[in-house]
Amino acid sequence: MTNLHSELVDMLGLRIVRGDYPPGSRIDVDSLEPEFGVSKTAMREALRVIREKGLIDSWPRRGTIVNDRKSWKLLDSDVIKWRRAARRDDDRLLAELSQLRDVIEPAAAKLAARFRKPEDLEALEKAFAEFEASGRDVERLAAADHDFHLSLLRATHNELMMRLDVVIVHALSARNRIQHHPGGHWLDPVPDHRSILDAIKKGDPEAAEAAMRYAIRESDVDLNSGEPEFESPLDFPGLDTDLHTR
Repeated sequence: MTNLHSELVDMLGLRIVRGDYPPGSRIDVDSLEPEFGVSKTAMREALRVIREKGLIDSWPRRGTIVNDRKSWKLLDSDVIKWRRAARRDDDRLLAELSQLRDVIEPAAAKLAARFRKPEDLEALEKAFAEFEASGRDVERLAAADHDFHLSLLRATHNELMMRLDVVIVHALSARNRIQHHPGGHWLDPVPDHRSILDAIKKGDPEAAEAAMRYAIRESDVDLNSGEPEFESPLDFPGLDTDLHTR
């Protein structure tokens, strides 16, 4: 998407998720065009994307109507992003991301130990080396952490498991913003990640699963403490990775 199109989609999506337009309400599309200074074509394309994410529907003579939450595609990366930015159900969202991560990542580590290939081990070792070298550089640490966990998902060679990358990406992003910030204090994460890598290299599924469970033991506590506000409501660096398109 172009920047203008992406920004328009983000602004509309955030408004809906934030509750500016309650479920069942009608969006006055004609008034939005001059407000945002965009053409009918640009607005129509943005609304098409929003519709695909389940947030709205369009009906003859009724116009554009905001859907009830049960129709939203809650695993869509943009919808999660807007929920994080809106902070209306922050506790619920972060708790559910943490719960899903507790289910997904130990299972992924177990599968990775069984099905990893030489190129997967190379990617994991490269990500771990960067992780180990990051020290207290929070941006570098977060990027390396992101790469390590997504490389692990790829190592499962399970296409359905890899499609759950959106959960891992947002859970890691939120957790890193809560815990890994300049001046913050955190336990050295390198030993835990080394244990995961060693178990996968040895091809030991049970050890890999146990190592991952231990590594994410503090994630629930961190995520339940709440994510800090963003300087900009839609400032989400590093969330444009789609694992299954790589």
